Amino acid sequence: MAQDINVLALVKGVERYVFLYDDASRAATLRVLGRFASNPDLSFSWYDAAVLSQRIRQESQKAPPAHHRFSLPLPTDGDEQL
Repeated sequence: MAQDINVLALVKGVERYVFLYDDASRAATLRVLGRFASNPDLSFSWYDAAVLSQRIRQESQKAPPAHHRFSLPLPTDGDEQL
């Protein structure tokens, strides 16, 4: 079963920051944004981290529920005879 990969990108002048993550690694991606923002060797700022983290949270709220491979009726679906 294929897993969706989310892509988040930021272009700052000649620099490119591209983040690839799946839904299970969303929290780890948010932590990476903080680490990048705290690194003085990067032009990645706390403002950049805030904007991108907001985008990650917005996308997670828009994501449809997980698709199930099979759709099986449950015993409570009215097929039971009492």
